[in-house]
Amino acid sequence: MVRTAKVERQHKHLVLDQAKLKKAQKLLGARTETETIDRALEQVINEEEKNRRAWQAHDRFIREAILHDVKIEDVLGHLDHD
Repeated sequence: MVRTAKVERQHKHLVLDQAKLKKAQKLLGARTETETIDRALEQVINEEEKNRRAWQAHDRFIREAILHDVKIEDVLGHLDHD
């Protein structure tokens, strides 16, 4: 038998832009407004986790490049120049 963690839910009173909520509901394919908010929050959390992991990988790459004296050429001109 597979057990899932119990999700703590609380009633909240929110004042929201109804047009934004309906647009998000359509974009997310959610059936209810509650599902819309839940999915939107999940996307924000997931996006932040992806960004955190990407920056960690970036930092590891830079540290390894410095450690092994690898030159990084900024062919697009996006890196800061001192």
